Amino acid sequence: MKIKRDVVELALEMGRESYPEEFVAVLTGRKGVIEEITVLPFVSGKYSALIRMDLLPLGMKVYGTVHSHPTPSCRPSREDIHMFSKFGVVHMIVCYPFEQGCWAFYDRGGRRVEVEIVD
Repeated sequence: MKIKRDVVELALEMGRESYPEEFVAVLTGRKGVIEEITVLPFVSGKYSALIRMDLLPLGMKVYGTVHSHPTPSCRPSREDIHMFSKFGVVHMIVCYPFEQGCWAFYDRGGRRVEVEIVD
């Protein structure tokens, strides 16, 4: 799996903008490359964010989700892993202070995975 560099940068910016609350969105793309963040209606707070996946447009290729943690930990919670198991194959968490390297990728089971960042 690959992700475009500008998608990573956008995720970090979204984390900074939503801080101290979390945000959650969908990772979309084509041909094994995550190219966009698609924002659907969501409810957020300091410790959680819930997304309305039922509002996802038909036919959109969802690779996974992206959300923020307002703490320096990118480790997924039990609730995060539950969400991971429902949608897509790769999930990104960005964490405070939302700078270079403040992210991690996980599979559906919450195991850390490598995702190649491409231009």
